[in-house]
Amino acid sequence: MRRNNLPDSAPKALDHDHYLRLAFAVARRAMEEGGHPFGALLAGPDGEILMEQTNAFLPDQDMTGHAERVIMTRASTTYPPAFLASCTLYSSAEPCAMCAGAAYWAGVGRVVYGLSEKRLKGLTGDHPENPTLDLPCRRVFECGQRDVDVIGPLLEDEAAKLHQAFWARH
Repeated sequence: MRRNNLPDSAPKALDHDHYLRLAFAVARRAMEEGGHPFGALLAGPDGEILMEQTNAFLPDQDMTGHAERVIMTRASTTYPPAFLASCTLYSSAEPCAMCAGAAYWAGVGRVVYGLSEKRLKGLTGDHPENPTLDLPCRRVFECGQRDVDVIGPLLEDEAAKLHQAFWARH
C-alpha cells in the first residue's frame, strides 16, 4: 500500500541522489502550493518511502512548521526508536538546530540533505519568514549521546535553485 504521493520507482539500495531529488519534488510542490520550498521524506531500511512532508509554515504562519520537524514528530508517534535508527531522513535543505534536535530525539539513524544552512542563509538574507541559523546539524548531533550519520550537502546547486527565485520575490 502506498503511503505517499511519490512515484513507486524508488530503488531498493539507498541511492541518496534519487531520494534527495524526491525530497526536492516535495519542496517544489510546497512552493507550487504557495508555501516555502522545503521538503522532507523518511525512507525505511529497505528503501520504502514511509512518509513525506512539505513545509508547514502556512496557513497559520507556524515558524516551527519546518518539514523536517513535522515529519520527525509524525515518525516518532508512528514508529519505535529502534526502527527509526535504521531509517534515513532526506531533506531538501540541511536541518536547522530545531529540526536536528527533532531528528535526534525521534531516533533517526541517518540524515541526508541537499542545501547547506550556510548557503541557505546567503539566499534568504534576513528574511523574517526564515531567520536561518548558520549552525550545521553535525554540530548539534555531536552534542548528543548517540550517533546520527550525516551526509551532505549533496546536489547543492540543484537544491539552491528551489530557493533562489522564491526568496528573491518574497
